Amino acid sequence: MGAVIYPVIDVEFEQPACPTRHAWARVPPEPSPVDRAALKDRIRQLLKARNSVMVSHYYVHPDLQDLAEETGGIVSDSLEMARFGRDHAAQTLIVSGVRFMGETAKILSPEKRVLMPDLDATCSLDLGCPNEEFSAFCDAHPDRTVVVYANTSAAVKARADWLVTSSCALDIVRALKDKGHRILWAPDKHLGAYIQRETGADMVLWQGSCIVHDEFKAFELEALKKEHPRAKVLVHPESPAEVVALADAVGSTSAILKAAHELDAPEFIVATDSGMMHKLRALNPGKTFIEAPTAGNSATCKSCAHCPWMAMNSLACVAHVLETGVNEVHVDPALSLRARVPIDRMLAFTAALKAGRPAGALVPRIGAA
Repeated sequence: MGAVIYPVIDVEFEQPACPTRHAWARVPPEPSPVDRAALKDRIRQLLKARNSVMVSHYYVHPDLQDLAEETGGIVSDSLEMARFGRDHAAQTLIVSGVRFMGETAKILSPEKRVLMPDLDATCSLDLGCPNEEFSAFCDAHPDRTVVVYANTSAAVKARADWLVTSSCALDIVRALKDKGHRILWAPDKHLGAYIQRETGADMVLWQGSCIVHDEFKAFELEALKKEHPRAKVLVHPESPAEVVALADAVGSTSAILKAAHELDAPEFIVATDSGMMHKLRALNPGKTFIEAPTAGNSATCKSCAHCPWMAMNSLACVAHVLETGVNEVHVDPALSLRARVPIDRMLAFTAALKAGRPAGALVPRIGAA
């Protein structure tokens, strides 16, 4: 007998509009080749002089991805960025990404200085899950285990029982379900619904979404597949269900990279932030990667497949924060301690899973003392 699929319960808390006009207005112009080389040289010098390391997300400008790796830093997803920064000897972390990533890095490395190219670079999922409204939602469902996605503020994480990323969410929710937990999920409704379908867990979902992944459209994707019949489709689970249904592989940024390497296909259609294209193409030089279609472009959304806040990160901004020490990330120490609890639970679970140990043993049964 298969797993019972509980109905997804919609909640009334709709995320506010996430205007991007101000973000696109602050996207810096591309530097000239001479200026680009000079900025990179200056950053290399400053990183060494300031005992600093760059950690960059897959979605930021290729210059910031390449320079992070060239100088001993990392390009990765948000959790690995924070974990790398925690374990690195550098005392200053330059986090190229969005605000919640800087906060997570600070939570895991409270003794280190965390700087960001632009503190106003945020995330629609974070904006769409304000702490006061989320706390009220939790209070309305006191019998549920609170599971939140990494794309949330430190305050929302502090209210959670578990933190997850898209790479470990299925495993953790499945383990919670097996131990009798009923889930309260936030903030991404598409990722939450995907997990609910895959695990059969009893979940109520906060109704947030990513302004990038929410724009992918199944009708246009089907048409593009007909134009490229040999292409495999790679989809991030923050995308709508009808887009996920067309995928050959569904998963996190790291899972998409893995699938692109392992699947035997000459072409791939990719439904995630277009910032991923740089790393996909660099790691797979013999393959072709095509951006999945979105709802289209407009004056305030130059490329709907790219996060406008990620685009605010630049070489000039990195050089500026290294020179001046501005844009430091601060998290209240008491809040940080509370937020670290669900993060540490996730880290222990994923470490056990990676080591082949029974990770489910880390999840208590409902009613256990």
